[in-house]
Amino acid sequence: MQSVVKMGGRAELAIFALAVLLFACLWFVGPAFAGADTTFDTALTKFTDFLEGSGGKIITVLSLAGGIVALASGRFSMGQIAIPVGVGVGAGTGIPIVTSTVTATI
Repeated sequence: MQSVVKMGGRAELAIFALAVLLFACLWFVGPAFAGADTTFDTALTKFTDFLEGSGGKIITVLSLAGGIVALASGRFSMGQIAIPVGVGVGAGTGIPIVTSTVTATI
């Protein structure tokens, strides 16, 4: 009988805690303005410039070097050629596509 009483007390406590949490969420809610926040614009600009510039070239060259090393090891597959090409295309054109998609969605 005592275990039933203890379980009932825990359920009441959980319901009370949930009610307090719900009240706090509703009381302290604030408006959200999509697209008006400029908190991470500087970081986004620097990261995008890095990937579109020298960073994208470095990543492409490293990917190409990895493909050449894999070819030299004797195991040939089309992925060793296609992956560096895909990385180069993604670094060159993928960043503006993703950035414009995110900007248009938000």
